[in-house]
Parts: sequence; structure tokens; C-alpha cells
Amino acid sequence: MLDSRLSCYDWRYFIVLYTPISSKQRILAQKSSKLTKKSIRWLVALSSIPLFGIVTAFGIAPKSPSFGEVPVEEIVLDLELSIPDALAEAQSNQIFWRQESIQRGDTIAAILNRLDVSSQDSTYFLQAARDSRAMRQLRPGKTVYAQTTAEGELLSLRYFFGNEELFLMEKTDDEFKMTERSIELDAQIHMKSGVINNSLFGATDNAGIPNNIALQLTEIFASEIDFYRDLRQGDRFTIVYETFSNNGRRAKTGRVLAVEFVNKGKSHQAIYFKSYNGADGYYTPEGDSLRKAFLLSPLAFTRVSSGFTNRRFHPILKEWRAHRGIDYAAPTGTPVKATASGIVAFSGSQRGYGNLIVLKHNGKYETAYGHLSRFATGLGKGKRVNQGDVIGYVGSTGMATGPHLHYELRVDGVQRDPTKVVLPTAPPIAKRDLNTFQKETHALLARLNIMRNIHLASIE
Repeated sequence: MLDSRLSCYDWRYFIVLYTPISSKQRILAQKSSKLTKKSIRWLVALSSIPLFGIVTAFGIAPKSPSFGEVPVEEIVLDLELSIPDALAEAQSNQIFWRQESIQRGDTIAAILNRLDVSSQDSTYFLQAARDSRAMRQLRPGKTVYAQTTAEGELLSLRYFFGNEELFLMEKTDDEFKMTERSIELDAQIHMKSGVINNSLFGATDNAGIPNNIALQLTEIFASEIDFYRDLRQGDRFTIVYETFSNNGRRAKTGRVLAVEFVNKGKSHQAIYFKSYNGADGYYTPEGDSLRKAFLLSPLAFTRVSSGFTNRRFHPILKEWRAHRGIDYAAPTGTPVKATASGIVAFSGSQRGYGNLIVLKHNGKYETAYGHLSRFATGLGKGKRVNQGDVIGYVGSTGMATGPHLHYELRVDGVQRDPTKVVLPTAPPIAKRDLNTFQKETHALLARLNIMRNIHLASIE
């Protein structure tokens, strides 16, 4: 029978092999036992055996049917090598690909730290990249990829920036060499589905959907669904989106091409379309634009702490009075977005509002944003802003008991409940684009239907 064990002698490790041999095979066994130290080191590193010192010998049973006593010879090989040291050496030579998403306000030094790059290589990298265009274009949401060793040595770093451009830093002969060049990217289309159990982002994470795509979903339906108050457990979604890669490695996430979101049993569908003159947007399958003149909310992912009402007990004045707006509770510094394109009519401090911005929109509409901690850089009276632009940040200035945004919609100078006012929409698909739109819509809707049916079948 085969047996294997590890014996220890004079504080050194040995491999002990027991193998059945005949007297005529003894010479062959002795020759085979002359393993080089190099081959033993290689064997130990590859095996990575959980119980140090266990080495198994594999043999072929003799053809003879005899099962008589078989002589056993012990062969002891001095490895002159600590097996734990060999395993540590093997692990230190491992190479990893790591990735980090760029966050708002990030610096490349902070990203290198999160990538576990050693301080020495971080210093050398920063010196080599001091004239880089890409390092001055660290855009939130994009991804930096790094190849490192277990000890934090940086071997290469790549970042796709700008208009399909690649920043590449590689270590050659212990020196970093930088390259910035335009590249050709390959497009792939993905189809994913999910069900909301706790939160939207939890569901998209479970479905393997990039955060950038999840954010696009909320923006597409920003005028249809209030993602702070309307989400329900069991709501589901199906998304068709694109990504781009270079040499098999993902370079960037593209846009949502088609999406269906079922909220409270009602289906909302959107198709991306770009007309011949370059104008693009999201439309219903019938060709109606999903771009409303006003977003439902100026904040991303928060909660309503006080709604529009004719009678509310004021927490500071200690009296009952009307509350002609909606309060959104959010941490100080949360970005506040313009719900519609317009011109800054007022930017400054005003009594109970604290720091206040008032935007004048086309026609009879105005919006107001109060209690801000600060204004966006460069914002001032007369400046034009677009829908979705960050105009300020949540605070607690003025008559506020805590950080929140006070938001008002004014029609002809009178505050109105923004959840009940019927607001204008963008124009539908132009007649000259209708045939092209219908052809593209048919193909994208087919993808949505296929993925939805597969997902529902898997749930059932």
C-alpha cells in the first residue's frame, strides 16, 4: 500500500516516501530519488498543500495478481528548505489585477492608496505622470485598472479617458514609462433583469449591472417615477445597455439602449434614439419624449421630510402655518440639481430661506431652492443652467432645525404642489424620423421581451 508522511530531523524538513519495490527495482528507485533542489522547490510552490509536509506519491498497480508481502524501502531526501518559506515565496510572486472607481474630488494619489500600491511606487508614478493629460481628467464614475504584486509593487496602470483615449503606465527595467494614445474600442450589448427586494442599487448590484447604468435608469425615468417614494418591493426592471472594451478588457460603460421598469404594477418603457441631425433622447415605444420640462425631484436618493400642505406646525416658530414647498432631508453637502433649464433670478441669502437660489424658466414657471450650505462655483444672477446641473449643496441655513433642502415650484408667482401640477414635456419624434425610430424600436423591444420572459421564467 502507498503511504506518505513528513518526518523532522535536526529542525529541518524532509519528504519521506514509502513505495513498494522489488530488489531488482532498487537501483531504479535510488536513481529516481535524486531530485534536484530546484525541482523540489517548484513542487512545493505548486502544491500549496494545506497541511504542511504532506506529499503524496501516485503509482500504477502492478499487473501481477499476486498480493503477497512487498518489501518497503525508505528514501529520505533532505530538502534544506522550509516549506512555509517556500509557500510564502510563491505567494509573494502572485500578480493581481485591481480596479477602483473614481469618486468626486478624487486625486490619483488617493486612488493609488486604495489600490494598495506601495508608497515608493506611488511617488515614482506621480513623478512620471506629472505632465499627463489623463491625470487632470479624473472623471467620477470611471474606472482605473492596476496590475500589482502582493507586496504592492505597481506593474502597470491603465485608465480610459476623454474620447476613447488610453492612459497607460508600465514599469520597464524598474522605471515607469507613460503612454497616452487614441484607441479603437469594441462594443458589446448586455441584457440584464432584476427585482427590487430592499433597494434599487441593491437589486442592480445583484444583477451585475454597473452603477453608471443604474444611475442612467433613474435619470431616464426621473420625470415618471419618484425613486424616493414610489419604489415597492417586487418592482422589477429589464435593461439593454452597451459597454466598450479594448483587447478584451472593459474600457468604459456606454449608455442604456432600452429599459423597462415595472413600478407598482405599471410598466414604463424607454428607447434611446438619435436622429439624423444629432439630437438624441429617450422615448416611449409610441415616440413620445420622456424628457419633461421639470424633474420630479432636485435630489438623488433622499427622503421627503415635509410635504406641501396648507397646515403644518412650524418646528421653530411653534405655530400652525402653511408649508408651500417640499422638504428633502439629506446630509449637508448633498448636491442639489436644477429641476429644469432656466436663468438664475436670485442667488443669495433671504430671511427664513437662508441661502436661496431662484431659477426663472420658460413661460410662467420658477423654482426655488432654500437652506443651502453653499452655491455651485460660478453661479450668479443671470447665469443660464441646464436641467440636471448642480446649482448648490444641502445645508441648514436660515430657519432650519437640521440639514435639508426646501424646494418650491412657483406658477405665476404662486407656490404650487410639484407632485400635482401637470408639467409640459419635450416634443415627440419628428415625422421625418418616425420610420427609422420604429425599426430601431422593434429590435430593442424584442431584446427587452426576451430578457423579461427569461427572468420571469427563472423566478417561477
